[in-house]
Amino acid sequence: MENVTKVDFVTAIKARTKKFVLDSIKFYQTLPKTEEARIIGRQFIRSSSSVGANYRAACRSRSKAEFFAKLSIVVEEADETAFWIEILTESGITDSSKTYLLLKEVNEILAIVAKARKTVSNNR
Repeated sequence: MENVTKVDFVTAIKARTKKFVLDSIKFYQTLPKTEEARIIGRQFIRSSSSVGANYRAACRSRSKAEFFAKLSIVVEEADETAFWIEILTESGITDSSKTYLLLKEVNEILAIVAKARKTVSNNR
């Protein structure tokens, strides 16, 4: 990304994490109505929605320490979301063609936020 301001970057990631949450909800609605899909699906929807909510909270943080802590939660929740997507796919509850883009997106968000957290950590 060339010549992107900090404000533009934050705005873009905020929009991207919100879209990810909305895409996750749409995906959740397609899961089969079995007990295991319901249980794992709820874990997935909790962690995926937490990615967007905690990134938004990080943007409102009052200090570098609070920002770092909130970004750490985003990293944890994004990684957990990737785990639940893998479980949903590998268990046969859903097909990898339905999860491919979600998994790709959450891994990209994870990489971006983990790098941002490292940058914050180095500047503390």
